[in-house]
Amino acid sequence: MTGERTTPADGIEALIGGYRRFRSEVWPERRKLFETLARDGQHPRALVIACSDSRVDPGMIFNAAPGELFIVRNVANLVPPYAPDGSYHGTSAALEFGVCVLQVPRIIVLGHAMCGGVRALLRGFPPQTGDFVEPWLTGLASEARRRALACDAPGPEAVMAERECELETVKLSLRNLTTFPWIAARIAAGTLTLHGGYFDIRDGILSYLDDNGRFSPVA
Repeated sequence: MTGERTTPADGIEALIGGYRRFRSEVWPERRKLFETLARDGQHPRALVIACSDSRVDPGMIFNAAPGELFIVRNVANLVPPYAPDGSYHGTSAALEFGVCVLQVPRIIVLGHAMCGGVRALLRGFPPQTGDFVEPWLTGLASEARRRALACDAPGPEAVMAERECELETVKLSLRNLTTFPWIAARIAAGTLTLHGGYFDIRDGILSYLDDNGRFSPVA
């Protein structure tokens, strides 16, 4: 026994290999950009609230360069209501930094198809997710679940309920954003706008929430 850890070929070594390709192929082309970001700081054009799902990459979806997006990710792209109660609020802390410090001009809530969190909310949670995942979703997204189950959308019932619930989580998060006083004040002043989006990982289509509450594919 040497005490050394063994790693599978597709484990950490694959990630290290990716880093090496980044250094040899990407870094030389992007070096000036990173130097500018290091010197001048970040000035993102949007704050994106997205799901932690590994298949949904906001930077890739919006073809954004480093420094363009301030991204907050959590299970099911949820925003809790404003509650400065001294507890741990990772999403709210990121919102405060992005809005009050970085002065982002827009916030995008990005939902997506085939969300595992939404599926668990509708179909039942795995037993090993009782510490954090289940309370997070049931505490924040019960309204989205209720609205989705009450919707008479056409199509297979279970599939359509999931899609409707995924869309409702976006709308719910947008409503909760307005409970933050420093967000509401900036919206009223015209310096901050809120947007909703929905990305379908099956076909790569992004839909945008319009003023009538409907999601339509981006042309």
